[in-house]
Amino acid sequence: MSNTLTRCQLYLISPLDVGGDFPARLERALSAPEGKSPITAFQFRVKGIGQHEAADLAKPLQEICAAHEVAFIVNDDVALAKRLGADGVHLGQQDGSVRDAREELGRDAQIGVTCHGSRHLAMEAGENGADYVAFGAFFPSTTKDSGHTADIELIEFWSELFEIPSVAIGGITPENCAPIIAAGVDFIAVSGAVWNGDEAAAVRAFTECIRSVEVNRHRD
Repeated sequence: MSNTLTRCQLYLISPLDVGGDFPARLERALSAPEGKSPITAFQFRVKGIGQHEAADLAKPLQEICAAHEVAFIVNDDVALAKRLGADGVHLGQQDGSVRDAREELGRDAQIGVTCHGSRHLAMEAGENGADYVAFGAFFPSTTKDSGHTADIELIEFWSELFEIPSVAIGGITPENCAPIIAAGVDFIAVSGAVWNGDEAAAVRAFTECIRSVEVNRHRD
């Protein structure tokens, strides 16, 4: 994952159903922005299926991401990430330790940790070697009800004091993302706002918002 193109990047999270025409939808989403794309990561998130089936579903998506130079991150499952040779894994608070994941996946793997709205959990994740920390939910989400909330002040606090990239997640849309981007977040993670409608149009709308905030930041 890289945040060198603009200050803020897009981190796409898959819907739970990634079969059928989803590979084509992912291709459209990754191809949507004109010029340099802000999409730098895609998280493969499926539930309730075996590792063999998950691997079969993941492979075409992984190839699409590789063609677009987008990091392919597996949600929760270190063993699946290792099997696929994925770029990294995202860990919830109950999904094992960063150190164990690093031992399994190697030093180059991108390992992220869900930290809800907690400064303590984020600092602990950083101390354990996480490559990024994820905060949320910032808004009500149709994708996942985490039972946790975070506020923009947390992003401001983190961006001012720490170099470890932050990810904002939870109900983020093109209409409400500007204050989070302006607060200094490195990545906005989005799922339903993209996949519940026209994915290409949604990605373009997010791209426009990111670039607009960046322009205003440079003017300031």
